[in-house]
Amino acid sequence: MTDWPRTEAEALAVQDALRSRLLGGPGPERPATVAGLDVAYHEDGERLAAAIVVLDAADHRVVDTAVVRGRAAFPYVPGLFAFREIPALLTALDRLTVRPDVLICDGHGLAHPRRFGLACHLGVLTGLPSFGVGKTPLVGSWAPPGERRGERSALIDDGETVGAVLRTRDSVKPVFVSAGHRMDLDTACALTLGLTPRFRLPETTRAADRACRDGLRQPDVTVPRR
Repeated sequence: MTDWPRTEAEALAVQDALRSRLLGGPGPERPATVAGLDVAYHEDGERLAAAIVVLDAADHRVVDTAVVRGRAAFPYVPGLFAFREIPALLTALDRLTVRPDVLICDGHGLAHPRRFGLACHLGVLTGLPSFGVGKTPLVGSWAPPGERRGERSALIDDGETVGAVLRTRDSVKPVFVSAGHRMDLDTACALTLGLTPRFRLPETTRAADRACRDGLRQPDVTVPRR
């Protein structure tokens, strides 16, 4: 990408064009490495730090980390939030020495008003299997899942199942899982459970959250436009 969208109309056109390239699952059931992606914002809402942390999928050991500091690449527009963060995240991905098998976004994939959230967008641009694990929902309605770890219910939007409401800890509020690119919902939920042995959120999300928050304390750098 050389010309990053600057207006809402341009961004919507990019979403529409890329959505046609979105692929379904099943996705890798036993990836060797998984990456958490997260972005932290300065209180001014414009400066940011984007982090990608690659973990060994078996033991959750950190095997690589990249953090990029810069500024949001697009104004805040509901449904187009990915355009603020993707240039910094792609730069971070380029700086990794270990290319992950799966991208796990702190956000959403198909559970998006136009069925093209951050996990879908990054998956299409990188070609990597991807999915999102959100702390809160962006769209849809659901019935509460059972209280035991592993129980889930469907996240429904306009009559379509766009994700799962997944209980990762007994009697703890659930997370919202949705497939992105080259990934199905069952595999995404299974990988999420594998990454939550002790806490509600996946170890990928926790590691990326720490890394991007630490990154905000460092001096700003310029994120190249794509």
